[in-house]
Amino acid sequence: MLVRYTPYDDINAFSRLFNEAFTPLLGEGSNARPWTPAVDIQETENELVLKADVPDVGPEHIEVQFENGTLTLKGKRDFEKKDETKGYHRIERSYGSFTRAFTLPDTVDPEKLAADYKNGVLTVTIGKKEIAKPRAVKVNVQAN
Repeated sequence: MLVRYTPYDDINAFSRLFNEAFTPLLGEGSNARPWTPAVDIQETENELVLKADVPDVGPEHIEVQFENGTLTLKGKRDFEKKDETKGYHRIERSYGSFTRAFTLPDTVDPEKLAADYKNGVLTVTIGKKEIAKPRAVKVNVQAN
């Protein structure tokens, strides 16, 4: 019996073969695989607030620096294989070191820098200088 070969009939098999061939080259599961946490930046009247998603990164592995108008967030998420007897079917989360740098405006005050870590979210708050805060000026109306 002759069966016609069509390589894309079973896309899952193709995907599996591709992953098996290239995963070792990409370093999946190793500590060398780079990653970048997502960051939200919000500006209020009195401060800038940065929130970075850093799940499974302990506060002892996070570093926050402010120098020459640049805020730098550094950290490391280690790959911990707890059970040596069971293998992974898939590893999609990235591990290793990360660095994010943000150039901040001159209106922020580096003396008013605070960082908090809760539930996998790093929150960095930087207060604004007094001269940078908006002021309301009352307009006097003169009658004719």
